[in-house]
Amino acid sequence: MRVLVVEDEPDVAKHIGRVLTAAGFLPEIVSDGETAQFLGDTEDFAAVILDLGLPKLDGLSVLRSWREAGKTMPVIALTARGSWRDRVEGINIGADDYIGKPFEAEELVARLRAVLRRSSGHAAPEIIVGGLRLDTRTMQVTVGGVPAKLSPLEYRATSYLLHHRGEVVGFRELYEHVYGAGESYSNTLETLIGRVRKRLGAGLIETRKGAGYFIPDKPA
Repeated sequence: MRVLVVEDEPDVAKHIGRVLTAAGFLPEIVSDGETAQFLGDTEDFAAVILDLGLPKLDGLSVLRSWREAGKTMPVIALTARGSWRDRVEGINIGADDYIGKPFEAEELVARLRAVLRRSSGHAAPEIIVGGLRLDTRTMQVTVGGVPAKLSPLEYRATSYLLHHRGEVVGFRELYEHVYGAGESYSNTLETLIGRVRKRLGAGLIETRKGAGYFIPDKPA
């Protein structure tokens, strides 16, 4: 899943990027509020980690602009500010969670996974569809209780489709959440989904011709 990371401290940004990549996410890092606002308005992200103290445009203004424009992606506010008023203002504007600096990598990942689950209507740490089970804490996928060995790309595709089960996920949308934006679409995604089907079962992921891929919320 693509996650927009908005952080102007280079070392902190690199650290977050490494942590998210290791956790199976696809981070895109920017360092100022104006760029963040533009990307949030024009591109699709599963979630945003947003520092509030940013150059050019502060994080609270960016968040307010997104929410007023109807953008609903989960946002975790990240800041070194210690005042409870800053936390309250961020949450009132529309932040889904809040974490202060310094932070532990495990806590950031856990909070990110939690807001993603809640945004998909699933508060529990495991997503279950029939005999398929994805544990978001361990990044483990099992089929009928047997672990499925997925590559990082296969896991990203599986995780995104499961978080959006019951919805048709467009080809371009899934491609960008697996490989990143700016890539030209090819048969790469189709090949990847073919491998996932071999590992998880041919009937799990349906292809909706001309539209995208679909995992039913409750299998037939």
